[in-house]
Amino acid sequence: MNPTTRTALQAKGEALRALHRREGKAFVIPNPWDVGTARLLASLGFEALATTSAGCAFALGVPDNRIDRDTAIEHVRLLADATPLPVSADLENGFGDDPDTVADTIRRAAAAGAAGGSIEDTNTRNERPQYEFALAVERVRAAAEAARSLDFPFTLTARAENFLAGNPDLPDTIRRLQAYRDAGADVLYAPGLPTREAIAEVVRSVDRPVNVLMGSPALRLTVDELAALGVRRISVGSALSRAALGAFLRAAREIRENGTFGFGADAVGYPEINAMFAAMPETRKA
Repeated sequence: MNPTTRTALQAKGEALRALHRREGKAFVIPNPWDVGTARLLASLGFEALATTSAGCAFALGVPDNRIDRDTAIEHVRLLADATPLPVSADLENGFGDDPDTVADTIRRAAAAGAAGGSIEDTNTRNERPQYEFALAVERVRAAAEAARSLDFPFTLTARAENFLAGNPDLPDTIRRLQAYRDAGADVLYAPGLPTREAIAEVVRSVDRPVNVLMGSPALRLTVDELAALGVRRISVGSALSRAALGAFLRAAREIRENGTFGFGADAVGYPEINAMFAAMPETRKA
């Protein structure tokens, strides 16, 4: 890694860490799915970005959890190079069951420019079963050791997937998050928590920053409300990409089924979007 890249990654890593340390504040880390959406989000004033495995997969025309590690790492590289903002990488289950593979994935994501990354505790390629507890903890420990071996601060997020994996067991979710904390995770994340009370219980149960997934119609809380619960980071996963795809499908179906073009009334104007991209600085590389 050349000195310029190392200096940039050091700055991005420190910036991402600092965002998690702001007492009483929660920050939104939105999830772009390509270079254009990353640059638009940066232009709107967001402070950090996170990749989305589903958004990336959909943009490539495949279901979630079907892209391989090389493709995912190249996606991380593109988004990390797109703006000066720190990027946290959605690394799925680390693209392997064994801890050594997970550790290698962390190192590869860092080499691609990620300032942080998340590891899930499910085998996403086999009906999403959760890993047995001891193995799940060892996988996080290996990821944490790999992160600590880097020459810049890399923020590791450990995910307990209970509520997405058909195991909506809050006590087991908390047990796992506490074990992942002890194994070295910097941020803890249980996507799919169903209620305000469940979020508050998770936050009370761990002494690490907690990320909460928003974007589901079933759970409507504001940034301020989540901050009041003690949440430090809010992500939206694939929701922005699905919102865009929803608008695309409604427009395409209107054309195909009705032969009309009313969708244009809701489209961003060409002069506006073109001017937004024209005003952006050239793509910066770490």
